Amino acid sequence: MILSKMKMFGLLFLMIIGSSSLMAQTNVTDEEIGQFAVTFQKMRMINQEAQKQLSEAIAEEGMEVTRFNTIHQAQMDPAAEVELTKEEEKKYEAIIKDLNEMQTEFRKEIEDMIKDGGLSVERYEQIGNQLQNDAELQERLREELTN
Repeated sequence: MILSKMKMFGLLFLMIIGSSSLMAQTNVTDEEIGQFAVTFQKMRMINQEAQKQLSEAIAEEGMEVTRFNTIHQAQMDPAAEVELTKEEEKKYEAIIKDLNEMQTEFRKEIEDMIKDGGLSVERYEQIGNQLQNDAELQERLREELTN
């Protein structure tokens, strides 16, 4: 698979929360967890679309998905090494350019989706950050997603 589904979702999620630090824990109402869950589910659809578009961008450049993943992982890990031809380097750079354009498009779509779902982007970020460390909140979200 391109970047694993969770990695791609994580990429999309990080586009929204960026590098913001963990916010103070706040009470999350049942209404907010419901709004978060609906938005989260919609993000899954965006994730699928993003994977499809990324796969198409890779194919259009004439690169195999597995090779792109290998190169990309090496680019993200300074300790990793990968041999690149000049042609692969050009293809990789073109794919990353396309990916950056897609991220801009998806970021706007996600921000609009969050707002349409009844939360501010800031509040969504707060809940998302809190979910990383709050097992009880994670369970509440799981329950909301299965209902």
